[in-house]
Order: sequence, then C-alpha cells, then structure tokens
Amino acid sequence: MWTKHTLHVMAICVILVLPAAAAEYNGLRPWPENPFFWQFRGEPTLLLGGTDDDNLFQWPSPQLEEHLDALVAAGGNYIRNTMSDRHGRGWELYPFKQLDNGNYDLDQWNLAYWERFSRMLRETARRDVVVQIEIWDRFDYTDNKDANHWQAHPYNPKNNVNYTYAESGFGKAYSDHPGRNKQPFFFTTPKQRNNKVVLRYQQRFVEKMLSYSLEYSHVLYCMDNETSAEEAWARYWATFVKERAKAADKRIYITEMWDDWDLRAERHQRTFAHPELYDFVDVSQNNQKKGQEHWDNFLWVREHLSPQPRPMNTTKTYGADGGRHGNTQDGLERFWRHVLAGAAVVRFHRPDSGLGLSPLSKASLRAVRMLEEVAPTWTFSPANDLLSERSPDEAYLVRSSRGIYALYFTEGGAVHVDLSAAHGTAMLRWLDIEKGAWAGSHPIQTGGGTEVTAPSKGHWLAVINFSQ
Repeated sequence: MWTKHTLHVMAICVILVLPAAAAEYNGLRPWPENPFFWQFRGEPTLLLGGTDDDNLFQWPSPQLEEHLDALVAAGGNYIRNTMSDRHGRGWELYPFKQLDNGNYDLDQWNLAYWERFSRMLRETARRDVVVQIEIWDRFDYTDNKDANHWQAHPYNPKNNVNYTYAESGFGKAYSDHPGRNKQPFFFTTPKQRNNKVVLRYQQRFVEKMLSYSLEYSHVLYCMDNETSAEEAWARYWATFVKERAKAADKRIYITEMWDDWDLRAERHQRTFAHPELYDFVDVSQNNQKKGQEHWDNFLWVREHLSPQPRPMNTTKTYGADGGRHGNTQDGLERFWRHVLAGAAVVRFHRPDSGLGLSPLSKASLRAVRMLEEVAPTWTFSPANDLLSERSPDEAYLVRSSRGIYALYFTEGGAVHVDLSAAHGTAMLRWLDIEKGAWAGSHPIQTGGGTEVTAPSKGHWLAVINFSQ
C-alpha cells in the first residue's frame, strides 16, 4: 500500500511513460483494473498535491527542493507545473536568449531557463512526485489590471528581432480578459488562421520542452490553463504532442482544461467525447462550484465517462480566506468532496486562490493518507442515499468494498446513517481533518438507523469499520 512516505508523484497535463513496454508498467498510466485512477510504479495511487506556486520549475535552488521535500513529508506526490514565464518577482526567466540590445532572439534559447526545467524534472523524479505540465497559459499573453505580461513578453514583436507587428498579426496591447479569446497567439494553427510566422516558434518551443520531459515516466500533459480557445487550437497541440512522443517511442497521456465552470457545458464535451485523443480529463473548474452542486457535477461526469473510464484530475482546488474564489471553508470542502467522490488527482491551488502548502492543506494530505491505511479511495462509492436528517452540504457518505464507511462532516453536525446492511457492532474512528490526526474511537451499533454526531464544529471524517 502506498503511504505518505512512499507515494510521491507530480503532474503535468500530459503523462509520460518510458519507451520499452516494461517501462510503461513502471511509469505512470491509467490503472487497468480501474481506469478512473492512475497507476505508478506498478501500483494504483491517488495523486495529492498542494504547492505555493504553479510554475515551480522557475524557483531557484534550493527553494524548489525544500518545497518538494515538505510536500512529500505531508503525503503529497503531485505538482502542477505551468510552462509560464510571467515576470514580476525577480527570478523568472524567459525561454529565449536576450541580446545585448535588450531584445530577444526566438531562434536562440536561454539555457538557464531550460536547466531550471530539467532540474525540476530530475528532482521530482527522485522523489516519485508526478508532474502535470500545462503548456500554454492564456494569462501570459495579455495585459490586465494586475500585470502587463504581453508588454514584456518575447513574442511581442517590439521585444524580438524575428518579426514585426504586420508580419505576425499581433497587436500592441491586449487589455481584454483572456477569456474573451481575442489574442491571435491562440489562432495560429493550420485550421485556424494558419499563421506560419508565429506557429513555427510555438512548435519549436514545444519540441524543446518535450526533448526534456519525454526522458521521464512521471509526467502528464495538459495543453492549456482554463482555456476559451477554439477546439481546433486544442486538437492541434494534442495531436502535435502525441505525434512527437510517438516518434520518440514514448507513451504519454494528455488532456485539455476548459474554462467553463459548469462541467455539463457543451465545451467540456470536446474532451469527454474524445477518449481517442484525450487520455484523461481535468475538471478543476468544478471548484468554482460549492456544496451539493459541486458533488453532483463531479459524479455526473464520472457517470458520463463510465462507458470508457478515464482519470479525472482536479489540479486546482480553489478556496482560501482573502482569495477571490471562495474562502478556506470552501477550499477544504472542495478538496474532500473530490477525494471521496473518486478523483484521481486532487491538489490545493496556490495562494491566495487556494491553500497551497499551508498547515491546513498539509493536515488534509496527512488525513487522506491515514484514510488510505484503512481503505484506498478507489474502493469507495457514493452512498448519500443512506443518510437522513441531513441538512444541505452537511455531510457526505461513501462506502468501501472492504466493509468501511467514510462519513465527511463539512462543519460538524449530526446525521442518521442507515446501517441495516451490517450486523453486530462496528468501530467508529474520528479523523480530525484540520489537524491531520486520529481523534478517538468508539463502538457503534449496526442493523438499523444510527445517529452519528461530529465531536465539534469543523471538518471531521467518521471512519466506520465493519470488519472489526
């Protein structure tokens, strides 16, 4: 069984596997026995994460290594890594060489940038931390109230020696929110505007990235961060990446992350309906939802994918006090609902939009690993139909094939649980989620409806074991 000391994985919206057939079994791939989950090092594994940034490869050493060690110590085994290069904190680098005149040459590389990327891959591989790479991020090529990323970017014609505004079709500024999809950067592919001037540099960048990542078996690939781009853009890059991997005799796994908050929106069908191209799905935007709707929408996708199951990743769990996408209560609820509902990857988003690798997120990572010691999450199925006298969003129940029930209280409370399927006495153990520690146990009578009351306000997990 994987524990917090043995499970360390990292994610990128595409997963990589080594060339030989034997290496695929050792690397990352959907678990054949239950393809809703990942297999790594030959064993099924739940990927958990929580980091303080989205592009950790840009972090200087030893800051990166220390953060990875802290993640692993808490039970984490997954990171998100956008290939983002937004400046502003003093250490970010661009992938292209900057000339003496200050402009960039898109035909020459900044080797320091790529060495950072290579170091991140090495250090995560050493720790068995899975990486999910996101290749493009729409916010990197826009100007907004927070930062003018486009004004400084090498792809902006004023900042390079390779093309002009007229040749590239670019404008001098893009102040609209990138969700409006006005930036021509995302229209370059042959079935869109066929912008050969810019596309060749985009292709060259992706090929350079793959020259490093394809050497490893712990990588997942996602084409974009919460994109509103045309379907042709996503399909082009998904096909491009897979073709390059195939030419290198590598088996990889890819997805796309759409911007729609509603998982039932038509745009999500671009991935849901095409398992031949997209090997897993990323449903992070479900974390804009709350309560029962959040739970129900995730389960709707799981049922929708059930004819051809694939891993369901949630690489961004929003919610932190002071953030823009819900508070800390929301963040913890979203994390635990997805864990119990059967997500393959669950990660706390970076501050201030998420809890990052904070004491609270570390406690949740530890608590999940403690639950796994009793029953892995891939053995659970939803069982809210066995609850009564339940207020909206008060509690969520799952039942394991191993004779275990797990009852999650979002903020304390009491509910009735139908235990008529079991007989005799069971043992109930309390898991204090906010401390990441067991907090007492007591026997519980089975054979009918039983009231279960949380010890106090806060996040609690009641683990009821009928196999005692």
